[in-house]
Amino acid sequence: MKERFVKVIRENMGIINSLCRAYYCSAHDREDARQDIILQLWKSFPKFREESQVSTWIYRVSLNTIFSDLRKSNRRPKSQPIEDHWLVDHASPIAFDDDHQFLQHLIGSLKPIDKALLILHLEGYQHNEIATMLNIRYSTVTTRLNRARSGLKKIYEHKTREI
Repeated sequence: MKERFVKVIRENMGIINSLCRAYYCSAHDREDARQDIILQLWKSFPKFREESQVSTWIYRVSLNTIFSDLRKSNRRPKSQPIEDHWLVDHASPIAFDDDHQFLQHLIGSLKPIDKALLILHLEGYQHNEIATMLNIRYSTVTTRLNRARSGLKKIYEHKTREI
């Protein structure tokens, strides 16, 4: 079992690393989260029945671990806060090298659940899979994704008008 677990983790470490980067600013916090996630995966590995893809299971355990940590520490993940959840703070503008960096910043500034929804959507998961992974209703996934995309689009359009 140990060898299979190590193989699964090695093959899917990119998922864990990308989630840690998305939710934590400091290298120290990312490493702590990575260790916590791997520990939780190890604890739940014997119960994994392979009814879903390994990556789906890893996302679910990883996000649950991250959300639990954020609730415990009551800290705002990543980056500087965004006013009214969608409005960029123009008093202290941040310079970005490209649109990809800007998009990463915006996604990083979202509420943890919205960030998870967008990340999973961008990874190609269907709404019903996302609902199962996050233990929320399908309609909630659809609604929140639409709001998040709409808000990100408004901010992006505003940014491009300034240039």
